[in-house]
Amino acid sequence: MTEPYVKLVNIFSSAYDNFIATARTCYSAKGIVDVETVTGPRDAEPTEIEKRRARKTSLAQSLFKAGHHTTLQHAHVQFALDRVSRHFIWSFLHSHPFYNSEQVSQRYVTVRDGNFHVPPTLEGRSREIYLACLQRQMADYQELSELLRPLVAAEYFGRFNGRHGSKRAETDIQKRAQEAARYVLPVATYAYLYHTISVITLLRYHRVAQEFDTSEEQRRVVGAMVDALLAHEPEFATILQQPMAIEETPEYAFFANREFTEVDMENAERIVGEFDAELNGATSRLVDWGARNEEVLAASVREVLGVSRDALSDADAIEFVMNPSRNRLLGEPMNLGTLSKLSRTLFHPRYVFRKKLSHAADSQDQRHRLTPGSRPILMRHYTGRPDFVTPEIIRRDDNAARRYNESMEATWDTINQLLRAGESPEDAAYLLPNAVNIRFTESGDLLNLHHKMAMRLCYNAQEEIWRASLEESLAIASENPNIGRWLLPPCSLRKHAGVKPICPEGDRYCGIPVWRLQLQEYERVI
Repeated sequence: MTEPYVKLVNIFSSAYDNFIATARTCYSAKGIVDVETVTGPRDAEPTEIEKRRARKTSLAQSLFKAGHHTTLQHAHVQFALDRVSRHFIWSFLHSHPFYNSEQVSQRYVTVRDGNFHVPPTLEGRSREIYLACLQRQMADYQELSELLRPLVAAEYFGRFNGRHGSKRAETDIQKRAQEAARYVLPVATYAYLYHTISVITLLRYHRVAQEFDTSEEQRRVVGAMVDALLAHEPEFATILQQPMAIEETPEYAFFANREFTEVDMENAERIVGEFDAELNGATSRLVDWGARNEEVLAASVREVLGVSRDALSDADAIEFVMNPSRNRLLGEPMNLGTLSKLSRTLFHPRYVFRKKLSHAADSQDQRHRLTPGSRPILMRHYTGRPDFVTPEIIRRDDNAARRYNESMEATWDTINQLLRAGESPEDAAYLLPNAVNIRFTESGDLLNLHHKMAMRLCYNAQEEIWRASLEESLAIASENPNIGRWLLPPCSLRKHAGVKPICPEGDRYCGIPVWRLQLQEYERVI
C-alpha cells in the first residue's frame, strides 16, 4: 500500500501558547498578553513551570469546551500533500470554505502511469480487476489525447492563425487535448498540493474524518496531519477530540434507521430522474432568488451613501455600485469588494442554483468557497449505468465520441462487477471517471457570485464551468436585469473601468476580443 505523503512545512511560532495569549488578551487590563508572558521565564523552578502548564491546560480545555474557538483561528498550518486522491480532495479537503490550496492541474500537467489511489482493503481478484481498470483508463486517456489533437488544432488555429508551426501552438494544443481527455481518468488519480488551514480547522478535520465518501483515506491523511502538528506542538493533544465514528454521523444514522444501503440503484434512478427533469437539459438552473433583490440592493446603496430615493433612483443606485466605470474597484486585479463600504451592499441579493457538473468541473467550482454547495453522498446517486458529462470538443466528433463512450461503458461495467463481488461502495467509487455527474444545490450572494462570474466567464476558464457560469449569468439577468447585465468576465469589466490592457492575461490571451460581445453571443468549443 502506498502511503500518502504528508509534511508540515509551515506553522505559527509557538502556536499553542499564542492560542492561550490571544484568549487572555480578551480579559487583560494591562494590554496585549504576549507568548513570553504565557510561558514565563525559561529558568523558572520546575514547580512553577508545571503550575503554568496546568493553568494553560485548564484554560485551553475550558475555552474549547465552551466553543470559544476564534482563539484557534490565528495559528495556521501549511502542509505539503502528495499521493492523495482527487476524490478525497473533492469530498473532504475542499468541501468547506476555510482553507487555501494550490494543487497540480490536470489541465496543464500530463498524468503519468501509476499515479492512482488503490484502496488497501481490495484484495485478490477484486484488486486485479481494479488495477486492470486503472490501466485501461490510462490507455484511454493517452489515446484520446492523441485523437483530439487535430480537433483541438482546428479550433486553436481559428483563434491564432499566426501560430502555425510554433512551439507555443504545439504546447497549447497538447494541453487543450488532455484537458478533455482527462474526463476518462478515475477520481482515484493522485494529486499533490499545498494545503493551508487554521488549527481549529485541522481539529475539525480530525473529529469528522470518518464521514462519507472517502473515510479510509481521510483517516490516514488527517491522522498524519494531526501527528505532524502534535510532533511540533504536543500540547494541542489536551484539546484533541477523538474522531467521531461513522455510525454517529447523521447521514449514517439516517440510513441505519431506515435500513437503507449506500448503493440503491432503483432509488438512485428516481432521484436522478427527478433532478434532471427539473434541469430540463440545462447545466444549471436558477431555482430561488430574493423576491426584491434589486430593490434591496438599491436601498442599501442609498443607505451607505446617505441619500434619499429622490436623489438616487433604484436603477441609478444599482448602476453606481455595479458599473465598473462608476465603481472603479470592480476593475482592480484584487478582489476588494469586502473592504469597500459601497461594494458590501452586494452581499444582500442572493441566488440559489441546482446544477449538474462533472466531478472534474465541480472540483473547480467548489474552489469558489463563498458560493457553497450541498454535494451528495456520491454513491447514493449511483444508478449502475453510465452517467457522465461529455466535453464539447468530443461531442463534435463522432469517432472521438464513440471512443469516449466505450471508455465510460467499460468503467461502469467494472464498478458494477466490484459491487456484485461484495466490495464496498467507497472502494468501487474511486474508479468513477472525472466525467461522472455531480448533482447538487449551490447558493451565493451577489458579491461572491460577481467575483466567480468574472473568473469563470473568462474564455481561459475550463469549458464546462464556463458554460455553467454563462447559464447562471443569463438566468440572473432574466430575473434581475439591472444586476445581471454587469456579470461579466475580467476583460469586459476592465474595459468599462477604463483599465489597460483590457485583457489582464498577457500572453495567455484567449484570442477572442470577448469584451466586444454580449453574453448572448458567447460561444466556444475549447
